[in-house]
Amino acid sequence: MGAAFGSRLTARGITVLWCPDGRSEASGERARHAGLKAAALPSLLDHADVLLSLCPPAAATEVAALVASHGFAERTYVEANAISPERVGLIAALLPGAETIDASVVGSPPVGGKTATLYLAGEQTRTEAVERLFAGTDIHTHSLGTEVGAASALKLAYSSYQKASRVLAALSYGAAQAHGVGDELLAIAAKRTGSYLTETGYIPKTAARAWRWGPELADAAALLSDAGLPDELMLAAAATLERWDAARDTRLSVEEALKLLRRDPEEG
Repeated sequence: MGAAFGSRLTARGITVLWCPDGRSEASGERARHAGLKAAALPSLLDHADVLLSLCPPAAATEVAALVASHGFAERTYVEANAISPERVGLIAALLPGAETIDASVVGSPPVGGKTATLYLAGEQTRTEAVERLFAGTDIHTHSLGTEVGAASALKLAYSSYQKASRVLAALSYGAAQAHGVGDELLAIAAKRTGSYLTETGYIPKTAARAWRWGPELADAAALLSDAGLPDELMLAAAATLERWDAARDTRLSVEEALKLLRRDPEEG
């Protein structure tokens, strides 16, 4: 997602820096293809007017702490990860000298004709400046006002349904398949419009993304709890995704993905 966002900016002639420290060769290739310029810390921070944080949710606080340790003041920090409003507040506290914008991304990486929406919440002049950066690109921006936490809440409210539904679909199909009625389940689901149950080809994709989705749903659980709502479903979905830890960024068949999800009853 980060490289895709960067490519939309470089296409407009905007210089986009990225930090290669600790990143994989695949990440480096994506960055080079997007036209991003490598810069180590703290040099990157010295030359950045706006810092856009797009990383796995579990690493969001660590990234902000690293930025804070090098000093980042009087500029804009766009916290665009799928984390809870509470964590956004903690990150803002780590960067008291900067203006933290609460942001979230809904949609696919903006490549190949796909589009994404960047939701923004925070100080108006700063959010307007971010909107101008992406004007005319495949990344649409939408302001949610000045209340920090609104963008994060919207993202997690959406993704808690989207991602947990994918987990439930995988479990339902796995249970039916184990009893030899997988095809019958799909036939029932096909009678309903838009059921995730019919999209068995997405089960391996869910497995490959579980390492990112699990922490996101854990934050979604925190969002529900803060609102006085039950968080058990999100916590259970996050725990289910942990069984797919070995599938990180891999290409599996449906059966291979379900095999990783199953546990021998004798193991407890």
